[in-house]
Amino acid sequence: MQAIFETVFDALYLTGVVALGILMLRNAGGRRQSLLFGAMAVTLGAGDAFHLLPRAYALLTTGLASHAAALGTGKFITSLTMTAFYVLLYHVWRSRYRVTGKMGLTLAVYGLAAVRVALCLLPQNRWTSPAPPLLWGVLRNLPFSVMGLAVILLFYNSARERGDAPFRHMWLTIALSFAFYLPVVLWADAVPAVGILMVPKTLAYVWTVLIGCLDLRSANRSAARSRDAAVGLGAAPAGR
Repeated sequence: MQAIFETVFDALYLTGVVALGILMLRNAGGRRQSLLFGAMAVTLGAGDAFHLLPRAYALLTTGLASHAAALGTGKFITSLTMTAFYVLLYHVWRSRYRVTGKMGLTLAVYGLAAVRVALCLLPQNRWTSPAPPLLWGVLRNLPFSVMGLAVILLFYNSARERGDAPFRHMWLTIALSFAFYLPVVLWADAVPAVGILMVPKTLAYVWTVLIGCLDLRSANRSAARSRDAAVGLGAAPAGR
């Protein structure tokens, strides 16, 4: 039952989030924010595929324990792509709120990302081991969590100050994703049932992507109405 549920859920998630990303990239119309969102969604789906596809195969065949190397490699790749995801999300914030300057903040975000990547690359992680050390799971997630907290605060403060209704819940989607993810890092090996929290974590990321997708749809509709109004005004004299 678990194998079927996870496989179907992951297939829907991966195809859906990548499709939304491609849709945003195609319909962005040169809007930087939407291009960043599209790249985020594709990065999210493509990166997660390296972990979720081997996991689905393992569940449907000989079990997770028999595919530790493939699963560990997938987790490693996903760790890198999720780091890129949050860097892109930081730039969405800058684009959305037309932030200029703040080079110290940008350097801090990139610095945290670089530390996270460097920690992920160290052999002490033992990614392909059936029992990777918990300590290194915690260490590599420290800069990642700080980067996530920074992005949460940036979106929360900016949306509140600007009265930005379409993005009023962006901070919450990120907070929820971390709230569901961190217990898995800490306790999933000791209590496998905790791994079920990856489902709501995934849904939180889908919510993040949907916010960007719905905002693009709204922007495109507004642009279309403006064009129609301009065409109508231009045609009015000829109709008199």
